[in-house]
Amino acid sequence: MSQLMSGAKILLECLAREGVDTIFGYPGGVTLPLYDAMYDHPIRHILVRHEQNAAFAAQGYSRSTGKVGVCCATSGPGATNLVTGLVDAMMDSIPVVALTGQVTAKLIGSDAFQEADTFGITRSATKHNYLVKNVNELPQVIHEAFYIAASGRPGPVLVDITKDVFQGNAHYTPVTSIHLPGYKVYTEGHTGQIRRAAQMMLEAERPMIYAGGGIVLSNASEELRELVELVDAPTVCTLMGLGSLGSDHPNFISMPGMHGSYAANMGMYGTDLIIALGVRFDDRVTGRLNAFAPHARIIHVDIDPAEISKIRNADLPIVGDLKRVLPKINAVLKELLPEVGERTGLKAWWKQVREWKAEHPLRYDTAEDVIKPQHLMREIDRLTKGNAIVCSDVGQHQMWAAQLIRFNEPRLWINSGGLGSMGFGLPSALGAQVANPNQLVVAICGDGGFQMSIPELATLFNFGLPVKVIVMNNGYLGMVRQWQELFYANRLSQVTLDGFPDPVQLAGAYGFKGRTVERPSELAEALATAFADPGPYLLNVKVAPTENVFPMVPAGGAINEMVLSPPQPAELRK
Repeated sequence: MSQLMSGAKILLECLAREGVDTIFGYPGGVTLPLYDAMYDHPIRHILVRHEQNAAFAAQGYSRSTGKVGVCCATSGPGATNLVTGLVDAMMDSIPVVALTGQVTAKLIGSDAFQEADTFGITRSATKHNYLVKNVNELPQVIHEAFYIAASGRPGPVLVDITKDVFQGNAHYTPVTSIHLPGYKVYTEGHTGQIRRAAQMMLEAERPMIYAGGGIVLSNASEELRELVELVDAPTVCTLMGLGSLGSDHPNFISMPGMHGSYAANMGMYGTDLIIALGVRFDDRVTGRLNAFAPHARIIHVDIDPAEISKIRNADLPIVGDLKRVLPKINAVLKELLPEVGERTGLKAWWKQVREWKAEHPLRYDTAEDVIKPQHLMREIDRLTKGNAIVCSDVGQHQMWAAQLIRFNEPRLWINSGGLGSMGFGLPSALGAQVANPNQLVVAICGDGGFQMSIPELATLFNFGLPVKVIVMNNGYLGMVRQWQELFYANRLSQVTLDGFPDPVQLAGAYGFKGRTVERPSELAEALATAFADPGPYLLNVKVAPTENVFPMVPAGGAINEMVLSPPQPAELRK
């Protein structure tokens, strides 16, 4: 039975029916009718201090739970401030629904106060977007937005709503079905291709499983583990896929790519079959494309047909949902395995991979007088034991964290992969902590990215969110400085960060504890104290200022052409 309701109340009713319990947002003029309706509604609103952080927080919520994250902003600057977060979600395939206010329909195009063409601006920043000018269309649009965001290859969807739609009244009838004729989602995979893929896996002498964020997004971690054990292949997980196979699994090698391990990259170079699952052959993984896996055939499984053969031609493509395709592959493998004889080639391959791991492990030298960044990550790893949610900002610390911190399960490692958005770490941790109130959430930030999101310290305190903010402070924009040192004759231009605030006073001003630690002997105790504190905590860790991330594949280099230790700059310019 229909009920007469305002557009604002209809919107909240639709959100409740989609299971939304939290909105990250910032109010403004044209969204006032919505915020007035929220006053009496049980959906929780988290008032952030900047709209970009609302989008990042919605991502932290989504990445840690698998649910659709929701953010909200007003018209004009509120909406445009969301754009970086939306592009970030688009690049990493994160399901987010962004709700924005728009000036009344009759004012559109008149350059009204706080008017912007949000629909046009976000067309390429989202998987899909809407402009709602009729209150009767609102319920269908909202439910379509959630369906599109979460189905197929996930992504952000924006719904721009005029103020008169919020204020208008309509008879609300629950939407019971979604029908989008032009929107096709392929989930099952081709039966013949699935069978051939299983055969290729067992025929290969040097197989390599290359698992990406698609495993995490499709909740196919258990299915991946079964495949890994059936094929008994060395397995690498991309930056976005870390945790999809537990770090403690004997078949897990590490992360491949620009800052991947020697064994992972040599394995990807020497393999004769890449089993690519939910990956997009990103340039940070492949290095120089014509030198990537030159001896390998490619099996590529992905839910997005546009990714198949986009970068590297797939010898055997399968379009489908990994959660549904992998069990079918595993069933065929179980059927075929009894007929397979001794796999002597595979034994030799494992021997080679283990030799690579032993030859160049991910290791570092400690120092007595200064904290090495790697030492910081190892201590975080030791204390969290692979079970904490770790949200990273972007830069050197992101790569060291990916290299050295273990993740026993998916959805524990949250970072901005495709877009590389500085300022992501703290607000994404905020969102993850809201979604997981009883779990340890650690935000690892550089001193650059942290200062892009400092205002959210207020949000942590206001909502009692016990996020542990660890700032790896080297006094530089570290990754930019590393490139300037190695490729620009050490001409350090605009990368020095002076004037970092005192963490005791900064955290204290927001109502919680902070501390600086400089000596290696103090690090373990300082981290343990921070992690044990019942509230938010800001720990400023001063580290060796000019440490660089290795291994490193120089831009334009082949994946097997790694720089394993600090070179002379001239070596990299050849």
